[in-house]
Amino acid sequence: MKNLYKLLLIIIFISFQSCANKEEKKSIIKEINQEQEMISTYMEAIEYINKGDHFYAAKKFLEAELLFPKSEWAPKSALMASYSYYHDNYYTEAIFNLERYIKTYPKDERLAYAHFLLAMCHYESILDEKKDLAPLILGKEKFQFVILNYPNTDFALDSKYKIELINDILASKEMYIAKHYIKIEKWIPAINRYKIVINDYETTIYAEEAIHRLVELHYRIGLVEESKKYASLLGYNYLSSEWYKKSYKLFNKEYKTQIIKKDKKEKNKMLKKFKKLF
Repeated sequence: MKNLYKLLLIIIFISFQSCANKEEKKSIIKEINQEQEMISTYMEAIEYINKGDHFYAAKKFLEAELLFPKSEWAPKSALMASYSYYHDNYYTEAIFNLERYIKTYPKDERLAYAHFLLAMCHYESILDEKKDLAPLILGKEKFQFVILNYPNTDFALDSKYKIELINDILASKEMYIAKHYIKIEKWIPAINRYKIVINDYETTIYAEEAIHRLVELHYRIGLVEESKKYASLLGYNYLSSEWYKKSYKLFNKEYKTQIIKKDKKEKNKMLKKFKKLF
């Protein structure tokens, strides 16, 4: 009886082992088929890119990701889908997919590019900088994130350049509003806007004009000493600029006459030198 019981246990064990081996083989075969199908779908997406159909390519890349989500191809497929959307100006879809990619694959080696592409999507999705600055501000934040977290990459260098462009646009917005206040003779709000330009966007092309406008406005409302301070600041940083010359005229009414006389003297000297050649 005992021998019969042992024999039954051996038979049951062998049966389970056989089933387990079969299941393992099926699992391996299934994974191989999934990977092959995913690679095939990925390559099909590449073909659509070569044909110029980036939107459909994005769909195929997402399909490839779903076919084998645990493979090394999955994060690459997700990122390529985002790039494809970005390429054809589907920024909303690209942003959604990039944010999903960053959450799903937080350790992927291509994260620096993903964050940079996300910043680019915000940067390029702006429709009218005079009405809506939100995409630019978001883009600036994302570019700053790239610079801070991936400082030694080419993406950081590109991000610095993009931030300079964004600052130019943001500064132009402040200049536009300040000039509107001047038209309706709201001097203090105009002054505050120009101060924002020189404090927050001092490296932009609008800084010189902003300082000059502060010279003018303070002079207009009777704060002459304050006006002179800004004139000194303009002279120290932009001595040879046209804006400094305009500011200088406020305090020296003979400035224009002196320049004209100097120019005539210079012309006479040049004429004499020219005559000596003959």
